Amino acid sequence: MWLALYVTRIPAMKAARIHPEKARNHDDTWKQKLPSRVRSVAENYNHLHEQPTLFYALMLTIAVTVGGSTVASSLAWAYVAARVLHSLVQVSTAPVVARFFSFFIASLLLIALTGHTWWRWMTTAG
Repeated sequence: MWLALYVTRIPAMKAARIHPEKARNHDDTWKQKLPSRVRSVAENYNHLHEQPTLFYALMLTIAVTVGGSTVASSLAWAYVAARVLHSLVQVSTAPVVARFFSFFIASLLLIALTGHTWWRWMTTAG
């Protein structure tokens, strides 16, 4: 997504004659001049720095405290697959319902992984 961000945004900014100094301003009015597909890539890149940070912290917690399990590994890989699917859906022309569904599934997987980790930690701590 990082590469896609630059491959789409820089040419779009040039085509819209948006100077990088103007883009540095925080009023965000310049973003409306970009095509929606380009904005979707940027939004997805930002989303990859939100919920997945909880996933990274959870993976570190699993590694340091309770160790991995087949269930945790399966849930973790399913979460990664769901987030990849969400990224592909968000940057494509898919309807918002598809985007919501892929995000919802990923969220449920993350909740399940959190619950499983908590349960393992509670049953092994003592």
